[in-house]
Amino acid sequence: MKFSDTYDIAIALSEAHADVDPRYVRFTDLLNWITGLEGFDDSLEKCNEKVLEAIQMAWIDEIS
Repeated sequence: MKFSDTYDIAIALSEAHADVDPRYVRFTDLLNWITGLEGFDDSLEKCNEKVLEAIQMAWIDEIS
């Protein structure tokens, strides 16, 4: 997975952290969780606040 795989990451996060409400996740934690996902392989240079926000919103949509 790459940072551009927003929905795949959101699905993986919702499965790995089913007990977490993504609305209250800090971006520092979110980044750590993303980079820790199995199959994730991308450069941190490709990540910024906009990318993390998009992933967080997709995660919120996924659990809604």
